[in-house]
This record gives sequence, structure tokens and C-alpha cells, in this order.
Amino acid sequence: MTCVIRFDIYRVPGVIGEPYEDASGNRYLAMFRQPVLIYEADAEAIVKAHARAFTREMDIAVYIEDMFKTGHDEANRKTVRAVTAEEMPLVGFAVHGPKNGVDKVLKGLKLHP
Repeated sequence: MTCVIRFDIYRVPGVIGEPYEDASGNRYLAMFRQPVLIYEADAEAIVKAHARAFTREMDIAVYIEDMFKTGHDEANRKTVRAVTAEEMPLVGFAVHGPKNGVDKVLKGLKLHP
């Protein structure tokens, strides 16, 4: 089963909140300020939804097969840089944008149980 992830991308101002700290002084990472919804889809549906997001010029993160063979972010960037958009072996993507636009991009996909 392959998943499409809807979440907020770090470069969008106001998406990530401030770090947390408990009463003992332990610090925790900041969290998304909006909910994260995970959808499921087959490869064809992922490619179609990604194309809709791309056409709408939405903020997108991609996950391709080769990223799961690397051990770090820099190598992941190289794997994406090595393929054209048309040849990209997508296994998932994330999208951020206005609710109505995101809903149109993900139309027909089902929430992951």
C-alpha cells in the first residue's frame, strides 16, 4: 500500500509552531500547527494527484523509491535531482495549500485507516 501525505511544508511561514518545553526544562521539537492527514492510493493515483498539485502550483514535497535506499537528506536530494519530473518514480508526496485546492488535488483518494 502506498500513501499520499497531506502536511505543511517548513518553508511556509506560520506552519511550524514554537518549540515546547516541560516544567522540568526539557525541550521538545516544534509541531505542525495544522493537522496532518494521510491518504492511501496506488501508484497511478499518486502520479495523477501529484500532477494536479503541480498544475495548481501548490507547495509539494516528493518521496521517490530511491530515497528509501539512502541514509541521509543530502543523498535524498541527489536522487530527486537525478530524475526528470516525468520520470520520477513517485511513491508518495505531500502538499500544502488552501483547503479547497488541496481537496481538489486529493479528490478521489481515501484516508488511510
